[in-house]
Amino acid sequence: MSYADLDAYSRRLRAAHDDALSGAGGPGGPDPATRGTAPGHAEPAPAARGTAPRPGEADPAARGRSPRPGEGTRWLITTSWHRSVQAGVDPENGPAPLSLDLSHLGDVRDAHPLRPLLPLLTETLARMADESRHIVVVTDRDGRVLWRDGNLGVMRIADRIGLSEGHGWSEERMGTNGIGTALAVLRPVNVYSAEHLLRLLHVWSCSAAPIVDPDSGEVLGCVDVSGTAPSLHPATAALVGAVARLAESQLALRMYERDERLLRRYEELRGRPGILLSATGRVIAGDPGGALGPRVRLPADGDRLLLRDGRTVALEPFCDGYLVRATTTTATAPTTTTATIVPPALRLCFLGEGVPTAAVGERRLPLSLRHAEILALLALHPRGLSAEQLSFHLYGDAGNPVTIRAEIHRLRAQLRGTIGAKPYRLTSPVEADFLELRRLLAANAPAALARTYKGPLLPRSESPEIRRERDELEVQVRACLLLHGSPDDLWTYAQTANGRDDLQILERLAESLPFADHRAAAARARLYTC
Repeated sequence: MSYADLDAYSRRLRAAHDDALSGAGGPGGPDPATRGTAPGHAEPAPAARGTAPRPGEADPAARGRSPRPGEGTRWLITTSWHRSVQAGVDPENGPAPLSLDLSHLGDVRDAHPLRPLLPLLTETLARMADESRHIVVVTDRDGRVLWRDGNLGVMRIADRIGLSEGHGWSEERMGTNGIGTALAVLRPVNVYSAEHLLRLLHVWSCSAAPIVDPDSGEVLGCVDVSGTAPSLHPATAALVGAVARLAESQLALRMYERDERLLRRYEELRGRPGILLSATGRVIAGDPGGALGPRVRLPADGDRLLLRDGRTVALEPFCDGYLVRATTTTATAPTTTTATIVPPALRLCFLGEGVPTAAVGERRLPLSLRHAEILALLALHPRGLSAEQLSFHLYGDAGNPVTIRAEIHRLRAQLRGTIGAKPYRLTSPVEADFLELRRLLAANAPAALARTYKGPLLPRSESPEIRRERDELEVQVRACLLLHGSPDDLWTYAQTANGRDDLQILERLAESLPFADHRAAAARARLYTC
């Protein structure tokens, strides 16, 4: 496929670019016939946000055809220019702004649903990108760059325009570009050279495709391949789109596995009435007539669901999903036709250096540090906390309750049915590793204590309340093991972050273990280097 015609297309683009920004061209221009549909290719308008593209809607560049001299600007591009200008984007703007605190980047990455698919996304494209002087970028749904890989030289050049971790590339921020436009129209796109709204980006070309969660129907993010304008093949969009579809198929496979586990538990109910929903509100079983439709909108609060026909039904947590049950109205209050099922336990793993996680039923979720801190505080205060109290425990006097309410809203969307309001509290049974430490300390069980203790409680947390709890647990665990622990218990503790260089622990090991024991030798070696 030849690039001999691209220079001519670029010159034509720049003229159209200036016309569009001055109001002489682009969407709403005087002659719809000049919209630039390629000969033999009727290019449709972009798909509306939130809807899947119809067959045949892929843009011509994504089908691998280079633009030809004499063709006008693609309709996909001119409509994107129009959206960008209406959003107030100035074509003379500079690099992409930093829209994510880099100190929180690790937490955002760990909590993002695309994290498990990162090897599939980057390894599939990274080798090609490195050899052809491109870079691979993965963003969240707002166009914020979370991961980047590829040619090191091109990454250094990309740093100058903000195409790096933490920077935002939505159309509202950076105008027409591969990432922002793919997220806006929800289909794979190529954006070549002067098709970018910002003049700063005219030396770049990019191919990007959105990734949609088949379970929730929500956009998760975008995968993008970018390079300098002459280096990017027009067929790259097809490859990037195929990788995005592969990622969606992996998400669908995991969704079906979750559904199968839910269905097995559902069948154990032996005919008790109820419609089975996924954690995202997708109808799985028990609704043969389709009364609920394929999906219901789950309420942010409460255990009642309002149906389209005006009926109110009970919504009960069930394993990793929900059961919808009919209600009967009495003179006192509505009640369900069957006994309420005990909600699944919320399991929190917050000890040690690893990513904090929460599990509900068989569903395990990585958490950002802030969300883990909130759950830890609610677990430590079973009667609940107000937004003001949570803010104080997290930030001290500098806290803002509005920020806490926003974080709680996002957290409740992840862990539906586990967090109550007024005050905020955990409504599911809680099993937390740091609470288990308290129980084992009270029971004076050093062997179990050593096995349970994986390290400090949320070691990166600066919350005053959590730091206090962390310090108290550390002192008590260490004292219990020194007083009552066996050499095996002390050795287990010595493998943790705090125990690794603890002189008293190492001295006790060196003294109590046989001289030839490898653990005694390791303890002596550590003492020598301390």
